[in-house]
Amino acid sequence: MKLILYKLPALLLLLICSAQAQSEMNLSQAIEGTHRSAENKARDRYRHPEETLRFFDVQNTMTVVELSPGAGWYTEILAPYLKDKGMLYAAHFSETAKIPYFIKSLTDFKSKLAANPEIYGAVELTALQPPEFTNIAPEGSCDRALTFRNVHNWMKDGQAEAVFAAAYKALKPGGIFGVVEHRSLPDATLDRQITSGYVSENQVITYAEKAGFKLLEKAEINANPKDTKDHPMGVWTLPPALKLGQQNRAHYLDIGESDRMTLKFIKP
Repeated sequence: MKLILYKLPALLLLLICSAQAQSEMNLSQAIEGTHRSAENKARDRYRHPEETLRFFDVQNTMTVVELSPGAGWYTEILAPYLKDKGMLYAAHFSETAKIPYFIKSLTDFKSKLAANPEIYGAVELTALQPPEFTNIAPEGSCDRALTFRNVHNWMKDGQAEAVFAAAYKALKPGGIFGVVEHRSLPDATLDRQITSGYVSENQVITYAEKAGFKLLEKAEINANPKDTKDHPMGVWTLPPALKLGQQNRAHYLDIGESDRMTLKFIKP
């Protein structure tokens, strides 16, 4: 009897630790989670989330800020992965935005978070809308800042420099800024980049270096050699947008989603 009493606390501790380990999601489990729709999972073959997040060396103990998360495609993966040991800030549009699309996007995103508190309950919503809103996380608090296919939008709004500066401010020294963006031909003009949605690697690097970042590494994880980047409606010609409707639809589906750069910057 004494032996049983002696071992009971250790047994309870083992059970508690086991339960905690089971509640935590590793990256693969977050990607395969049932909270993700079949439609979103179908895009994994183009977006390569596991390879991309491993390239950015995102660990589940880190504080991460996702810039302009949109509908939350990557939030679906980051939120459960970070919720137990890390922290996720989602820097979306401001609640005071005047543009109807911005308000709808934010409202839909907030509804998504509220509908599944087990997955998204720990997400901290912040605002990114320069020049008024650039405090996307406490200064110097983040291990990683991440953004996916947003640079062309910031360029169109004249906000790219301010956004890169906001990412720099939020990161700790040694923190990583991971950028995935539609990749233009190297000689594309600035106007062409803005109207087509395809941005040159040099332009992204220029924004990053002006903010204080240093380019650490490039990867071809999200490259698509089938993408000729000369489509009538720019990147939106390709899936998932398919802006031309049924016109040459099979051709654009065969190309797949856009060719994308994957760049890793460090805050010295």
